Amino acid sequence: MSDEAGVEEDSKVLKVNEYITLSELADLMGLKAAVLVAKCMELGTMATINQRLDMDTIGTLALEFGFIVEESKLVGEEEDEEEVEVEAEKRSPVVTIMGHVDHGKTSLLDFIRESNIIAGESGGITQHIGAYEVELPNGNITFLDTPGHQAFSSMRARGAHVTDIVVLVVAADDAVMPQTVEAIDHARAAGVPILVAINKIDLPAASSDRIKEQLSKHNLIAEDWGGKTVMVEISAKTGQNVDKLLEMILLQTEMMDLKSPRDTKARGTVIEARLDRGKGPVCTVLIQKGTLEVGNSFVTGTNYGRIRAMLNERGSSVEVAPPSTPVQILGSNGVPQAGDPFSVADGESEARMIAQKRLRLKREKDFRHLKRMTLTEVYDRIKEGQIRELNLIIKADVDGSLEALSDTLAAIQHPEVKINIIHQSVGNISESDVILAAASEAVIIGFHVRAESKAADLAVREKVDIRLYKIIYEAESDIKAALEGLLAPEIIKIEIGEAEVRQVFKVPKIGFIAGSFVKNGAVKRGALAEMYRNEELLGKGKISSLKRFKDDVREVASGYECGIGIEPFPDLVEGDLIKVYQEIEEARKLE
Repeated sequence: MSDEAGVEEDSKVLKVNEYITLSELADLMGLKAAVLVAKCMELGTMATINQRLDMDTIGTLALEFGFIVEESKLVGEEEDEEEVEVEAEKRSPVVTIMGHVDHGKTSLLDFIRESNIIAGESGGITQHIGAYEVELPNGNITFLDTPGHQAFSSMRARGAHVTDIVVLVVAADDAVMPQTVEAIDHARAAGVPILVAINKIDLPAASSDRIKEQLSKHNLIAEDWGGKTVMVEISAKTGQNVDKLLEMILLQTEMMDLKSPRDTKARGTVIEARLDRGKGPVCTVLIQKGTLEVGNSFVTGTNYGRIRAMLNERGSSVEVAPPSTPVQILGSNGVPQAGDPFSVADGESEARMIAQKRLRLKREKDFRHLKRMTLTEVYDRIKEGQIRELNLIIKADVDGSLEALSDTLAAIQHPEVKINIIHQSVGNISESDVILAAASEAVIIGFHVRAESKAADLAVREKVDIRLYKIIYEAESDIKAALEGLLAPEIIKIEIGEAEVRQVFKVPKIGFIAGSFVKNGAVKRGALAEMYRNEELLGKGKISSLKRFKDDVREVASGYECGIGIEPFPDLVEGDLIKVYQEIEEARKLE
């Protein structure tokens, strides 16, 4: 296999991108995903096959199986590395605001930007990563606004990799939550300094000392406690000490001496991408190096284009974008993925060539990793038991939401039920989505999108289930409910009665009948039966006929004699016991 496909077999080198899933890594190594899951458990980490892995974890797992990891570079990046070095100039800091949901990240940004964007979105959580530049007397700061729920971990990690400083917002009236710890881990993995904003200090229940004590357990020790972490007590609601926080950010960046060349081809990262009905693909790009200008040809991921217009976060047109500037660009031929690298090419033909080559390599890589089931895998699946699957097609308005939603749904798991995301893309639900869903018996999940009229009509005809959501939690809740319906129900056995065989005789056209005496409970026609001899099970069957003298009856109570017909009829003798029971199914819940 060539290194384009991901592995150089001679040197056992894995060429990977960060945040590939455990399943993809297993494919590259030629191993079963279950083997990697077991190795993760052995190393003290719980991981699922759909979990995204950071580079450290990928490296550790690869080493365990004798592989060496190299982070793969995209086609076109090699040329950029050969550029003549241009003198770097001072640039603005890029700051990512992280923290637990409802701890006040959006409120803090709103106050800083003097409420010039919508304060909140559906469900009170920020649904997409956005980038905003703020002008201050002592210099500019670019803020990345990352959502606070743990489902957005992969987006948040990506935000940490394009940032210079992380501001961790913790509510003084609450506590350090799992999402807060997650944010700390992402910032540390990216090697980014952390400033702590202890928010809601104006509330009666606020206790900054409690927060400082909890943070100290995660090796974030406040300066006034003898540590090195800058912690500022603020109120995003009243604005108390927010100016001090901004001062501290600028002071920290002065010490970091942030510089980037301006007079070179622009490079950056896609923060968000969406399809706008009037404007076409709209990409929010953070410029990290060089200066971007209207008219530049560019390539991002497997997409390319020429910049028709650039807009800032307020929707105003801009002609140039220096380093640390976030801009919305129009002119891409498609919707790139959030996190895709963005670079300027020498011309549109070169941009097209690079994008097409990347697309070709991606297709080749996907083709090489196309799994065809072998007899061994069929046997393994038979041994493991029947796998029940819920097939999903996910459509969302922006790539960030798409990834967050698919990660959230993929994380729902149970040994007997599997989520299978067969397709996911940005844009409204189309006819092709419905055709795919009909062919694969899938449910379509739409997030902040609508179904096109033809698609909606086709879905009714094909009986395809389309679910539209505006809040990720609701989608997660509904899918869990659907999975609980797919779980094999728990069979509960209820004993009805017991009869002792007194005589076995043959009835013409009916077959063998067990003349029996009902010892306790009752015997019911249609019930299930187990036959015992000296407490040893002879067989199981169903009561097919029940007679009292010559009359057919539905039930015979305790203390009466009856003739019992059983299908299939076992070899019964006098003294055998017939235990009559029913089975009921009880729906099970996901743990």
